Amino acid sequence: MTTWMRCYWDEEDTWFYFEVDAAGWVIRQIELEGPGSTPIAAASLEEWQRARDAGHLDEYDSRFGITAELPISEWEGHEPLPLTSEEFEEVWKKARQHIVGRPSRAPGRS
Repeated sequence: MTTWMRCYWDEEDTWFYFEVDAAGWVIRQIELEGPGSTPIAAASLEEWQRARDAGHLDEYDSRFGITAELPISEWEGHEPLPLTSEEFEEVWKKARQHIVGRPSRAPGRS
């Protein structure tokens, strides 16, 4: 069963939005930073895997970011707030539009 959630990391003033599969792996992840909730990442595990297989991983990572590398069962110190799929999709759509509309960053640069 797919679930959706968000968590706030106050040290970086960042909201993390997650779509998680039944096994606890993040399949899509959004990061919104600062008081304006500026999208800085909107990554899909499936897209990331395709980019890796095609040899375009650096390009994908620099534009969209990556998803969490551990299943949520191994996370510590987070207090997720549940979301509906509709709430997640609304944030996903806005974040992707913002990221696709900005110039791509060179690998290794912010």
